[in-house]
Amino acid sequence: MSATILELLNVESAYGPIKAIRGVSLKVEKGQIATVLGSNGAGKTTILKTISGIIDPRKGSVTFKGQDITARDPAYVVQQGLMHVPEGREVFPLLSVHDNLMMGAYTRKDRDGVGRDLEAVFGYFPILKERAKQDAGLLSGGQQQMLAISRALMASPELILLDEPSLGLSPKLTKEIFEIVVRINRERGTTMLLVEQNANMALNAADYGYVLENGRIVMEDTCERLREKEDIKEFYLGMKEAGVRGERRWKKKKTWR
Repeated sequence: MSATILELLNVESAYGPIKAIRGVSLKVEKGQIATVLGSNGAGKTTILKTISGIIDPRKGSVTFKGQDITARDPAYVVQQGLMHVPEGREVFPLLSVHDNLMMGAYTRKDRDGVGRDLEAVFGYFPILKERAKQDAGLLSGGQQQMLAISRALMASPELILLDEPSLGLSPKLTKEIFEIVVRINRERGTTMLLVEQNANMALNAADYGYVLENGRIVMEDTCERLREKEDIKEFYLGMKEAGVRGERRWKKKKTWR
């Protein structure tokens, strides 16, 4: 039986007077990939920043492995086994690929384990081994995304927060990244919370999904069921022609089936 590794309860976060997320509650079960879908500006990134301690919530609580980590320092959160791969990758551009990876392992004392994990990430992303001595800033966008994910893995985390891993990548690279994300989850048992605008890729990779609109969770279900819901097909997967009629129906309805 799976256990809840991460739980948000009625979380509200804001940027000054602007509320970004409103009463968000969600759970992530140990060993699964969960996803939060939503359009640009819906509040997806804010959820991850609130979890990892970059933003302090105004209300609600964040629990990780049964421990309250609400508004704790990001360094403390990392030490508990939670890593955040931010939107836009944010590698250290003037450090080598190898040194970027070692930065991910800075909290670890098990040198043998670090060495094994280094070989593991090179197995997932062989191009990083080829470019190990190269400055990270000289990598392509896709290679930097691979490096950002690998840097998180070097911490041997129990949970990884992935923020828009497909951002700025070609469809081919996006497919490759998502295949590796699923492989990491299945082979290593690493739990993941993924926020993504590419709903098709996210729903195929994840086990459970939440739909975020204007800072609120408006739907949740298994990804298998979400893929079959008409509103998801129409407004996220592009499987119907929404057109003007569909837009009017959406605005008039204001609710989800």
